[in-house]
Amino acid sequence: MNSFLKKALVVSAISFAPVAFAADMTGAGATFPYPIYAKWAEAYKAKTGSNLNYQSIGSSGGIKQIKAKTVDFGATDNPVKFEDLEKDGMVQFPAIIGGVVPVMNVDGVKPGELKLDGPTLADIFQGVISDWGDKRIALMNPGVKIPSGPITVVHRADGSGTTAIFTDYLAKTSTLWKDAVGAGASVKWPAASSVGGKGNEGVAANVSRVKNSVGYVEYAYAKKNKMTHISLKNKDGNYVQPDDATFAAAAAGTDWSKIPGMGTFITNASGAKSWPITGASFILLYKNPDNKANAAEVMKFFDFGFKEGKNMALELDYVPMPDVTTDFIRKNVFSKVVTK
Repeated sequence: MNSFLKKALVVSAISFAPVAFAADMTGAGATFPYPIYAKWAEAYKAKTGSNLNYQSIGSSGGIKQIKAKTVDFGATDNPVKFEDLEKDGMVQFPAIIGGVVPVMNVDGVKPGELKLDGPTLADIFQGVISDWGDKRIALMNPGVKIPSGPITVVHRADGSGTTAIFTDYLAKTSTLWKDAVGAGASVKWPAASSVGGKGNEGVAANVSRVKNSVGYVEYAYAKKNKMTHISLKNKDGNYVQPDDATFAAAAAGTDWSKIPGMGTFITNASGAKSWPITGASFILLYKNPDNKANAAEVMKFFDFGFKEGKNMALELDYVPMPDVTTDFIRKNVFSKVVTK
């Protein structure tokens, strides 16, 4: 073997050595946190060489995949009940906080210019209010020029934690919605004119495409697609705009350590600055995983996000979990996962 070939083989071995020992984690589920998980994954791979393959397929899909043990972790915005976690031998923890925002495609209306309260928003999605020229909308928005036009409701076609957060809010603020539709990852959408979209991506695309439409997406998708969001009246009676500060205000009163399984909705929270459709996204892991090395890497990945991913989260208008909560997760959740 000539010296040139020997040198080439040595260089090749060095180049690929880190990759050979790097873990290739797999996860699936919620589209709500996908933008921040993608950003964390890029930074984590650059630092450690470990790759995350995350399928943004919706919360219901993520729960199905972790139960089938086809992924290392599942992700859901619709938290699993504590008794179900215990039955299935899993743990759950919140990884990130964000906001769901109603978005619209109506000519001449600027982002955040239109104001609505919960009952009116519920009536729009229920089809009780079916035209943008409705007097209830006009009375709530003096001075705002809203052209009349039949409203098309855009909703999730897949089982969705974003839908669970959104419908939980509507059910808390509208008795009519609660009694007729209810809340959950999948509901029967009653509006006569409605279109389904897969994932936050699909809803954003349909709202952008369909004139006079209204939908709901995680705020990062609204920003990325330069969509027109709607300002909402919160529980304290104030109209607020969505951003990381109003999401943080809504989550401020939540003591995650006191909640069995850490699973809860934080919609319609009290607080002068609280965004009313705020929610957390959760991670599901088996206590005794089949692939223990990958489970260990998953926890390292989210710990990286907790410690070094805060600014990345804020750049996308997510809210990092508070340090007191991440300390609790390390001591009381990660400690339950067998990795050896």
